[in-house]
Amino acid sequence: MVLFTRCGNVDNHQATGYRGGPNKQKVNHLVSYNGSPLSRGWLAFELSVLRRLKFASVALPFTGEPDLCVYLKRWQVRIAANDPMLWSFTKGTALIENRAERLNEDEIDALLEDAYVPRDRQDNPAIAKWFNETDAWWFDNVRFNAERFESPHKRALALTLGMMVGDYVLSFNEETRQLREPLALSKVFRQLADTLPSPVNNSLRHQCSEQNIRTFVAERLHTDLLFLRLPAPVIKPEPHRDPLLAWREEWLQGGDHFWSDFESKTAGMLGAPVQSKQQYLGFVEDLLQRAAQIPSWALMHTENGFISGDELVEIVGRIRKVDAVYTKDFSDLLGVRASIITALS
Repeated sequence: MVLFTRCGNVDNHQATGYRGGPNKQKVNHLVSYNGSPLSRGWLAFELSVLRRLKFASVALPFTGEPDLCVYLKRWQVRIAANDPMLWSFTKGTALIENRAERLNEDEIDALLEDAYVPRDRQDNPAIAKWFNETDAWWFDNVRFNAERFESPHKRALALTLGMMVGDYVLSFNEETRQLREPLALSKVFRQLADTLPSPVNNSLRHQCSEQNIRTFVAERLHTDLLFLRLPAPVIKPEPHRDPLLAWREEWLQGGDHFWSDFESKTAGMLGAPVQSKQQYLGFVEDLLQRAAQIPSWALMHTENGFISGDELVEIVGRIRKVDAVYTKDFSDLLGVRASIITALS
């Protein structure tokens, strides 16, 4: 059920969550472009709220998976998609900035040529943390071959498909690993290539970046809507990295050497580890103050017991009037409730 203030109800079919048990989740990781097991229901909730707002351009400081932006392109919306993580920037380059390019069969053949054949040494030894030796060579070789593409969009498409293959491999556990077909990652790659959404050319120029979020927001001088997906709070002193996202970043970065520098650059702002609820809310308020020039805001929040929706409404209300609050209950599947807070200048 969706609860809200002011605006009308959200269509039931638009707010439908993911259907199917754990086995169904694994199938979807295998054969379709699907950022997470709940992405369909989550995306439907976001779209059903956004269609109530009037905007021709949108800025996303934390883009994450590009699914929402792919839909917004079809709505003739101009998109500025940012994320501090390279994996998100790469997917955005492939599916948001890209207007027309796709990988043809010859290019896929070249990308996968001798993918299982060991070279003198691996470019990225850190990949062995995530995969067995045979799979690690496949990922290392595909990463190496992707750099041969001159087109940044085709390179990003290749790497996006590589990430999807890695997510597929990591979806197996000790109990289900025997279900995997041996030496089949190239086959899975080709299957997944058929599921990528076709490039959308809406005749608008879209921008993808991996900027500091404060800089990104401050530079949005001609944007109608800020869509802020609030990152889940990470508590000091033991920040936890999502394995599914960490492996992608380490594969693209060429190792795990970058984490210390990354954490230094993102310290003291939204997305960094925090010591308290008050510090997290302070980071939210700081970013919203820097977005005062953007006429409309929509904040996506997942209530997990650390920050409540009412506390966020209070923070937003200090800067501008809250227009509406929409909620969607995902507790049956995730044990959380999602909410979107909208505010207009």
